[in-house]
Amino acid sequence: MRRFTTQTLYEITTTLEAQLRHLSVHETFSFEVLNPDLYVGVYSGQSVTINTEVYIYRNYHNWMNLAQALFCSMQTPVKVNETLVCLTFKKLDMNKSFHQQTVDVEQKYGDTSEFSNIHKNEESSFLLAYKHALHLAKVKQRVRILNLGINQGDEFEVILNIVKESSHIELVGIDYCQSAIQKAQTKFFQPNMHFYAHDINTLDELALGHFDLIISVGTLQSTSINFKEVFMSLIQNYLQKNGAIILGFPNCRWSDGAMIYGAKMPNYEFSDMSLLIKDIYFCKKYLQQKKYRTYLNGKEYIFLTGVK
Repeated sequence: MRRFTTQTLYEITTTLEAQLRHLSVHETFSFEVLNPDLYVGVYSGQSVTINTEVYIYRNYHNWMNLAQALFCSMQTPVKVNETLVCLTFKKLDMNKSFHQQTVDVEQKYGDTSEFSNIHKNEESSFLLAYKHALHLAKVKQRVRILNLGINQGDEFEVILNIVKESSHIELVGIDYCQSAIQKAQTKFFQPNMHFYAHDINTLDELALGHFDLIISVGTLQSTSINFKEVFMSLIQNYLQKNGAIILGFPNCRWSDGAMIYGAKMPNYEFSDMSLLIKDIYFCKKYLQQKKYRTYLNGKEYIFLTGVK
């Protein structure tokens, strides 16, 4: 088994990348490194000496990031001795993803789809960033809330946990997927919550009125939606003058049970954030022109919050 002691991270990644090329999906490979638990407050890359042996220290966060960057999951570390631990990486199947599907909307996003197995609220990086965006948007002061691309209602679940007493607010969720909306209606049966299976491009057909908070996470960038036109229409025709808006831009892929950091453009093998930054910049600039104060936060999901 390979042991890394004083090798640089560049040397380690080169070695692991070469090994990965010969592995099939879900195959594993292991290597030994300095036990990260031996030190507190030591930065990755610092040299430490144990019984005359020199090691380069790296924490578990560093190793987890490396596993994700190599499209692997990291298994539970095994202690070799007081100095070393054995790390095992498992190669993920990046083709096992709803992103790869070209089927209709029901098969791709419906209640029996691969997408339905994703629970964003159980991913800490999503949940904490979304909670922060809701705080910036003063969600406790809002009365009418619209969510576009609600699917089964994850975003509403967080709001209900924050607000606690929700009888004074109205929550409206819209999604094009009929079975997802039916699942949301079963999950949230309160009389002040309304769900519609409808095309976001034709919102005017629903006569929804105005809202003081509009939310859309990972929906407006869909290829079936006229992004800029729908976004500007939301601000002009559906958002109250003292309202707030939260847009969530995915900077990740969901594959083989994992949320993998990095937006991916069609026909690119690698992550590229060009379209992500372009869309965020357009929305941010437009909101600022309309006298909204804007905030950006998040990692795997970038949240743009605009508040009057």
